[in-house]
Amino acid sequence: MNLLLLLLSFTFAKQDTELMKKIDSVYQFKEIVNVERTEVKNQNNSGTCWTFAGNSFIESELIRMGKGKFNLSEMFIVRNMYKEKADNYVRFHGATQFGEGALSHDVLYSIKKYGIIPESIYSARPENDYINHAEMSGILEDMVKRVVNTSGNNRTNHWKKAFDAVLDAYLGTPPTEFEYEGKKYTPLSFVKYLGINADDYVDITSFNHHPFYTEFVLEVPDNFSRGLFQNVKMQEMLAIVENALNNGYSVDWGSDVTEMGFNSDYGLAIDPKDLESMRLKKDEIKWDSLYQEIDITQEKRQEDFDNYLTEDDHGMHIVGIVKDIKDRKYFVVKNSWGTEKRGRDGYLYVSFPYFMHKTTSITVHKNAIPQDIKSKMKL
Repeated sequence: MNLLLLLLSFTFAKQDTELMKKIDSVYQFKEIVNVERTEVKNQNNSGTCWTFAGNSFIESELIRMGKGKFNLSEMFIVRNMYKEKADNYVRFHGATQFGEGALSHDVLYSIKKYGIIPESIYSARPENDYINHAEMSGILEDMVKRVVNTSGNNRTNHWKKAFDAVLDAYLGTPPTEFEYEGKKYTPLSFVKYLGINADDYVDITSFNHHPFYTEFVLEVPDNFSRGLFQNVKMQEMLAIVENALNNGYSVDWGSDVTEMGFNSDYGLAIDPKDLESMRLKKDEIKWDSLYQEIDITQEKRQEDFDNYLTEDDHGMHIVGIVKDIKDRKYFVVKNSWGTEKRGRDGYLYVSFPYFMHKTTSITVHKNAIPQDIKSKMKL
């Protein structure tokens, strides 16, 4: 790095630190709830947030269950779900999603069907430790598109071996059996050892284009597996997360993160009332100012979802609650974009209005749901 770049880097880092100090001095955040979790990871240049969030969620569950801290392999799940996506894509004649994305329930599905492996056994990271799936994903997508576009008279199942070979080339072949702390396991027997029961977890959303307290296939592109989500009212979804955290559970969170009010660099996601004027004027949010936030309604939430203003962009892990000087609450969210220049060492504070407005789904242990809501959901 030359001297000019070094000086610029130092200046930007200093400005970021100073602004963070200003933000904290204005908001005066106080911790309310803090659920134990594992360290922040970095998905780098890969669209695999869903498994980083899902694994982090399961790792917190293992801590809560008294199993201790584990570092579970994200890429083992990614590899298995690529095969599921490929098979699904071909069976639907290409009329479905294929790519790097998926949802939290796919993590639990993969664990139930294929098992899980510790990161120390199957990391599948390149030598430079920087994950980049752009080339691999492109090759895999080209393969399944070619299969779909091949006439039935000429199509075979040989493509599945070729698909596996590409995954092996980029991610390595996962073990069918491995040794961990002196004992031998298969991926499925390791799940049994950990005590994870995928059926204990519930996927939840909140939209009024389907009846409340019923299940429906959430209409977002990354729901390639057509997973079912329980539908509750917006305020009930918020209450479920609060209740979970207050009782030692964490929550897997899917959300839109492309809003002007979302800034991981400064560790905040807010929903200011004057956001529309900011957008029109192309102005920037003054992050060290206390904003009055939007009063979110079920109708506003639905309208933005219907108009693609709320999309399923990113998966993260909710691990706590803080409040500001005005006693307004925020969820503490663990991200998977590393810690360097990422606000609060890879965490951010998400206001309750932002959560209610921009959440696409959550995943939580069924015992973390308040009993009155659980009864309505017929769980």
